Amino acid sequence: MSEPKPPKGLFIKTYGCQANVYDSERMRDVLAPLGYTPVDSAEAADLVVLNTCHIREKATEKVFSELGRLKDMKQLSGGTMRIAVAGCVAQAEGEEIMRRQPAVDMVVGPQSYHRLPEMIARLSRQTGDVLEVDFAAEEKFDALPKSRQVSGPSAFLAVQEGCDKFCTFCVVPYTRGAEFSRSADAIMAEARELASKGVREIVLIGQNVNAWHGASPAIGGGGGAWRPPEWRLGDLIRHVAQVGFERIRYMTSHPRDMSDDLIEAHRDVETLSPFLHLPVQAGSDRILKAMNRQHTAADYLRTIERVRKARPDIAFASDFIVGFPGEGDRDFDDTLALVKAVGFAQAYSFKYSPRPGTPAAGMQLQVEEAVKEERLARLQALINEQSQAFNTATVGRKLPVLFSRVGKHAKQVLGYSPYMQSVHVENGAHLFGRIAEIEIVGASMTSLSGREGTTAMMSEEASA
Repeated sequence: MSEPKPPKGLFIKTYGCQANVYDSERMRDVLAPLGYTPVDSAEAADLVVLNTCHIREKATEKVFSELGRLKDMKQLSGGTMRIAVAGCVAQAEGEEIMRRQPAVDMVVGPQSYHRLPEMIARLSRQTGDVLEVDFAAEEKFDALPKSRQVSGPSAFLAVQEGCDKFCTFCVVPYTRGAEFSRSADAIMAEARELASKGVREIVLIGQNVNAWHGASPAIGGGGGAWRPPEWRLGDLIRHVAQVGFERIRYMTSHPRDMSDDLIEAHRDVETLSPFLHLPVQAGSDRILKAMNRQHTAADYLRTIERVRKARPDIAFASDFIVGFPGEGDRDFDDTLALVKAVGFAQAYSFKYSPRPGTPAAGMQLQVEEAVKEERLARLQALINEQSQAFNTATVGRKLPVLFSRVGKHAKQVLGYSPYMQSVHVENGAHLFGRIAEIEIVGASMTSLSGREGTTAMMSEEASA
């Protein structure tokens, strides 16, 4: 009888968005039947995967810098370590990666990682191509293992891929392909499986998640209720809520796709978090048009007003780009005015940087770097002021907090509120993996401190 083969170490370094986090988790599922098990460092791995993101500035060069470090490790391993580059940089720069860094064994795009076992087999036989960058989202989801490994109380569930919006600054349509919605049947099956494994929070994700649509699994239902033949995201959320999760979120959304059914879901579905990340990018109609956002600042503000009317306690986050080509002082002032009008709990802001192959990269009137720096500092100061005010307003409240990480100190546990605020509690190790009612006792710009509600009540009774 032959001895069982020892497990092979797998280390995946994930860059960028929640879609990449989901893809990395599914890569682990795909590779598990081949004997690969996760390890904590590249040094301990037989296979290292860099799951890359092309959104941020100098993304490609950061990947090559990391590959240089891995090349040295591979040499020390005697050449046995395998290196794969996955994700959006792989999709956009695959041939360049293979040319510039011979230590790379495989390059696989975000719609092709289900082929990793086949690629590894070809590599071991030294036959065939080791570059896979096809756009086959439907094939990918059909080929992924039905069962998922779960490592915490929260899980991403990809419902939509790709983008048809073609914002002039963005590479996503070129690296993720056209918009594709998974079937409602497949999504509901995966949701039920995650719930059966103890997942308490489900996060529905996609590049434009609120563009999701799909055929209803069945017309009719309990009590003779009728459902439309095609669901939108709001319909899907209502059905996911029936699976039994304690918290539901979705991200990332486009303002154009905030439909009535989705806004009504915020009103009606109690477990849907009162938090919406809705990127706007700029407050100037002139710049929004140049970005091909296909909405105005007034459109965005009307959407915010409609969502707030449906769910008065909701909080908003957004994304902003400063220094887009042609942005003048008045355009930037319009962005500041929009931020003041909304009042964000959080927002992410970046200097514009050209992405090769996008229309904006060739636009005239590129803004000077010093101007971008100054505007970014002013915008971030305003956003930080709003974040601090929002966090401070939660002091004294009791919030349900999902605890998903251990802290730096003994018995400290970290979690996040329904508004995606980071919360830490001392002596709370017993809370890990749970959603617990926490009294907020302190706030900074970036986090909250809290104590368990029952502990606080006992202390008050003792002092009385």
